[in-house]
Amino acid sequence: MIKPVIDVVHLYARDMNIYGDRGNILTIMRRLEWYGYDPKLIEYNPGDIFPEDADIIIGGGGQDSGQSKIQDDLLSIGPKLINLAENGTPMLMICGLYQLFGKFFKTSTGESIKGIGLLDIETYGKSERLIGNIVTHSQQFGDIVGYENHSGQTYLGPKVKPLGRVKIGAGNNTDDDSEGAIYKNVIGTYLHGSLLPKNPAIADFLIKQAVTNKYGKFNHSEIDESLTQVARLVAIKRPR
Repeated sequence: MIKPVIDVVHLYARDMNIYGDRGNILTIMRRLEWYGYDPKLIEYNPGDIFPEDADIIIGGGGQDSGQSKIQDDLLSIGPKLINLAENGTPMLMICGLYQLFGKFFKTSTGESIKGIGLLDIETYGKSERLIGNIVTHSQQFGDIVGYENHSGQTYLGPKVKPLGRVKIGAGNNTDDDSEGAIYKNVIGTYLHGSLLPKNPAIADFLIKQAVTNKYGKFNHSEIDESLTQVARLVAIKRPR
């Protein structure tokens, strides 16, 4: 029996992949297999030809040097990413790529790094580093657990909604309780750790949107989440 194929694009796998962010890719691939689909992984790096088939797009965080390496290439493929987002392609962007999916990142030294403007957000580099375990709450996904480590502080515009509201931790900035951003089926967040193994509701949101976009219906069996729930409870109880 031929299984339905889902193409998963790992955006800048070489330069934007720290603090366990590759675990997001592994989680999506494995859950697609459990649900009876055939996941195909495509790693996209600067200079590659952007794939014609991109059902789910996932990108991670990186050091400032990593952002510098991918900035020009990201701006060049920005119109393609925006077009995909407007047409409902699910995406997950963590930390550094979350910032660069916004309008700009103004560093603490005054340099302005242009983003692709897919998300209505602005980021400013600050002297304080926001670091530690974090728990936020989302009406859509429930409690979201992860780990944050960023000096950029992000502020949301009116065209996006926060992914969650902070219960423990800092989140987007030190001025409000928002964490992350959602626009259509695009999620941006500061949560590393990695995010999806501990938050299967978000993984399944991405999968469901991708499968429905491509095949019209998401057929799946139930997954035993008992171990995941234990891991989530342990993570929630960990000190900041």
